[in-house]
Amino acid sequence: MGSTEHGRVSVREFQANGSRMAASEVEAKLDQGNIQEAEDSLREGLSLNFEEARALLGKLEYQRGNVEGALRVFDGIDLQAAIQRLQSSFSEKPPGKKGRGHTESASGSQHAASLVLEAIYLKAKSLQKLEKFTEAANNCKRILDSVEKIFYQGIPNIQVDNKLQEIVSHAVELLPELWKQAGCYDEAISAYRRALFSQWNLDNDYCARIQKSFVMFLLYSGVEASPPSLAVQIEGSYVPKNNLEEAILLLMVLLRKFSLGKMKWDPSVMEHLTFALSICSQTSTLAKQIEELMPGVYHRIDCWNSLAFCYSGAGQNDCALSLLRKSLHKHERPNDITSLVLAARICSSDPHLAAEGVIYAQRAVNNARDQNEHLKGVALRMLGLCLGKQSKVASSDSERSRLHSKALESLVAAIKLEPNNSDLIFELAVHYAQHRNLSAALRSARHFFNQTGGSMLKSWRLLALILSAQQRFSEAEVVTDAALDQTARWEQGPLLRLKAKLKISQSRPMDAIETYRYLLALVQAQNKSFGSSQISSKVLDDKINEFDIWHGLANLYASLSRWKDAEICLQKARELKKYSAAVMHTQGVLFEGRGQNDEAFLATINGILLEANHVPCKILMGGMIQRLGPKFFCAARSALSDALRIEPTNRMAWHCLGLLNKQDGRISEAADCFQAASMLEESDPIESFSSIL
Repeated sequence: MGSTEHGRVSVREFQANGSRMAASEVEAKLDQGNIQEAEDSLREGLSLNFEEARALLGKLEYQRGNVEGALRVFDGIDLQAAIQRLQSSFSEKPPGKKGRGHTESASGSQHAASLVLEAIYLKAKSLQKLEKFTEAANNCKRILDSVEKIFYQGIPNIQVDNKLQEIVSHAVELLPELWKQAGCYDEAISAYRRALFSQWNLDNDYCARIQKSFVMFLLYSGVEASPPSLAVQIEGSYVPKNNLEEAILLLMVLLRKFSLGKMKWDPSVMEHLTFALSICSQTSTLAKQIEELMPGVYHRIDCWNSLAFCYSGAGQNDCALSLLRKSLHKHERPNDITSLVLAARICSSDPHLAAEGVIYAQRAVNNARDQNEHLKGVALRMLGLCLGKQSKVASSDSERSRLHSKALESLVAAIKLEPNNSDLIFELAVHYAQHRNLSAALRSARHFFNQTGGSMLKSWRLLALILSAQQRFSEAEVVTDAALDQTARWEQGPLLRLKAKLKISQSRPMDAIETYRYLLALVQAQNKSFGSSQISSKVLDDKINEFDIWHGLANLYASLSRWKDAEICLQKARELKKYSAAVMHTQGVLFEGRGQNDEAFLATINGILLEANHVPCKILMGGMIQRLGPKFFCAARSALSDALRIEPTNRMAWHCLGLLNKQDGRISEAADCFQAASMLEESDPIESFSSIL
């Protein structure tokens, strides 16, 4: 092209090589379908070659909205010829001080090639509009392949005009979108990585848009991306193992760019990061990212609330509640419903915070109106949970009964607003079961089972526990066996423990021992296969671990008076958990069974020192104190009454208190205690209902 200088295309006029030409003249020929005549007019009027004239004609047709006409024009362009000219312009030596002519020649070549490459880009866009996505992607890919051949070491910051850079940037951004529309997801992933790994000299805005688009594809497409190829991996660098890790890495990069002032704040980046880190239980990492944001990005109250959610998800409830108390202060946002609900939820896990949670939940109920009406059911549910937890530390039976009634009232009101909320149905079933309304509990448990399709382990466990409380042990065992058939091997721990206890209840201790042995082998195989660091969180969630098994075996052997076997199992449990009130209680039972009363008493005291509210230790201590004689009845009664204050439905505590009252001559009170123990025995589950919460 020599020193030919090309201008821009406007809708009404062409300019090139110092000449001008009215666009209407060319449009008239195009309207008549005379593409060849229109091309000849451009070539003669503006001194253009065949490819350049075709490129201008195609662009004009595209701007006019004649996509099919533009395609007919673009089909005749020789891309290879334009690439060769551009390659030759860069292969020559850089000009010296007197190289102005060379510079102009190279610039002219770039302008010419840019015009042709833009034609190929517009051809791809035209094919996209005609929904010929695969063909469009292949044309777009030709542009990038060609540019890579020319700039095999990456596009330099200089020597490339703005028009060429703009075309390349558009093509880099378009290619993965075309592959996605074509359903070629592996090619789309490769295109995204090519865009981000290759040196395209993209500006920050282009790069940020591509990164964000790739993140959304990784997180929400449902397509599992393979790891990056070895060719693009740098030795010693971090390589993401899956979609989630790669998306999080890209989002971290975007946040870093924002902190360095290289991009404008985009709130959707933090929304995507919140989703990604939440589903992999890394909310503590999310909290760190929020804390590192520049001041002013979020209002301080929004920041407190977001951090509270993060800390709550990470199990740091004290930090979360502290932030929520600040957020809900009367001078901040005292009526923010989501914050009130979260605060109530945190308080519902601790009996000593439950009263505070009741206040938060009641405020949420009162403020749940208009656009927040749908949150009223959630607030009522939290109110019921907090009231139920508060009843555990009630100072009197009447107060406990009142709180129980209010808790049930709130849960029933909540389920009227959210009849299909499976979590609420489950909590209502447990509430009924804990207060021995077993018929209502069984109805709700079946409803929960049907709602979840039996896909949740706790639905099977709850059914089995309710049936065991109704003394229907064989049916409970059938449910447990069915659950075992439906459950993956590594998740069978709680069910196997339940099965062992069912066999004990049916006076089949040897079968129970065999079940415990199988359970022990399963947990030890888990630890060996996955490592203790990986399995610890799982066993914590399932509430079953090796300690529980050894301790359960020790109790079983103790009930059979097999003291030596019980001692061996207890020692194994002690090695896993050195300081445990449960171990001290079993140790006390062993000492008492062998007539070592002083040692038994000391073991029980140690258990209470380790855990002040350990009910079995208090019951055992009350029984041993009672046997010391009438002078110590008052102390025994205090220990047993304290146990019943903590756990009013413990039948053994009622039974021991009845024995004490009988021995003390309080026949009427003894009869009441024995009656309570008998009624509770008829509805006593093999495991506490709270064990599945």
